[in-house]
Amino acid sequence: MSEPLQKPTMPSTIHRRALLTAAAALGLGAPALAAARRTLTLTMLGDSITAGLGLAGGAALPAQLQAELARLGVNAKVRAAGVSGDTTADGLARTDFSVKGDTDLCLVALGANDLLQGVDPRVTRRNLDAILGKLQARHIPAMLAGLRAPGAIGSGYAREFDAVFPNIARAHGVRLYPDLLAGVMGDAALNQSDGIHPNARGARVIAARLAPVVAAVLKSHA
Repeated sequence: MSEPLQKPTMPSTIHRRALLTAAAALGLGAPALAAARRTLTLTMLGDSITAGLGLAGGAALPAQLQAELARLGVNAKVRAAGVSGDTTADGLARTDFSVKGDTDLCLVALGANDLLQGVDPRVTRRNLDAILGKLQARHIPAMLAGLRAPGAIGSGYAREFDAVFPNIARAHGVRLYPDLLAGVMGDAALNQSDGIHPNARGARVIAARLAPVVAAVLKSHA
């Protein structure tokens, strides 16, 4: 008589054991494995630069940032929450419904229209302070993208405006990306004809410079 057949081990069990063995070798547990597989959500709360004014969706900053994060091995979805023309006051008014509860990190990228409209930097600071306060009250991690005022706008105003972003970031203990338009502002080859909004190449430059910083913050909150 032939020996009874042993019940085969299910493939899913083998796969699970292999994952756990690999995790143990790397010093990881099941929670770390789950975090590594999960798609993180980055919400960009911003203005026309985030909205991609004048650009096709795939060429806009959120899509290009998502692509750059993928190149860095970060499994993230970048959700665009930019509205053209928004000031920090406008962004504050819609923070609660523009930043969804499943957000793993909110990148606050507002202030350009405050600068263009000559808004008092103290008002800009109060608005950004309130935005970050709302996010923290909802336990949504945040980081802040700053801007640098051109000297031609007046040295006194420029100095006050530039100081807003590091001061607010420090007060709330969030990571600051000092200048969202670094490497792009003033370069005609990287901007649209208005000289203000990045073209597709400019958005790619911004995304490439921004992605490593965003990746580090996302990983710290994963």
